[in-house]
Amino acid sequence: MRGPARKALITEAALEIFADKGYHATSLGEIAKAAGVARTVLYDHFPSKRVLLLAVMQEQNTALVEYVGARITGAGPPRERMRSTIDAYFSFAQSRPAARKLLFDRANEDDPEITTVRQGIREARTRAVTALLGNDIRTTVGRDPHEPIAEAMVELLITGLDGVAQWWERHPDMPRSTLVEGAMRVLWTGLGNAE
Repeated sequence: MRGPARKALITEAALEIFADKGYHATSLGEIAKAAGVARTVLYDHFPSKRVLLLAVMQEQNTALVEYVGARITGAGPPRERMRSTIDAYFSFAQSRPAARKLLFDRANEDDPEITTVRQGIREARTRAVTALLGNDIRTTVGRDPHEPIAEAMVELLITGLDGVAQWWERHPDMPRSTLVEGAMRVLWTGLGNAE
């Protein structure tokens, strides 16, 4: 097996275990075993548990922004793109629950470097989504997307949608389409576009 394939196995195993057990309760030996590689092979790719966690968080954040970003900038009127974006986030949360949990739930690693990087990832995600929504913020909301309030409102959207995703984990019988429609009604009306 080539290096990139081994590295992918390691990061996928690390994602699942970090999301399930948290940073401190996870060992590199456990990750190596789950990935089916020797611990020395794991060290060939990641010199420490902290480096591995940070790499996994960056990788998953990039995947999330790309996945949702494609819907934000897709074709169609703003209303349909918003519905598609909400659905994309819930789809990501449903298909990648460990990634959602690692990015949004695991925040108390009690490590200043991890806390700093986690906050940086969050701020970068908010800035990226704000930039992707720039035209809609300007035309639909009537605000300059470079104003701090624009980022604050995007943070509200991200945090709100993730709160719904967390609720959904506790109520898995709720159809995704119902959640999308409910979030759409609140968010679209909240943007001043009542039906």
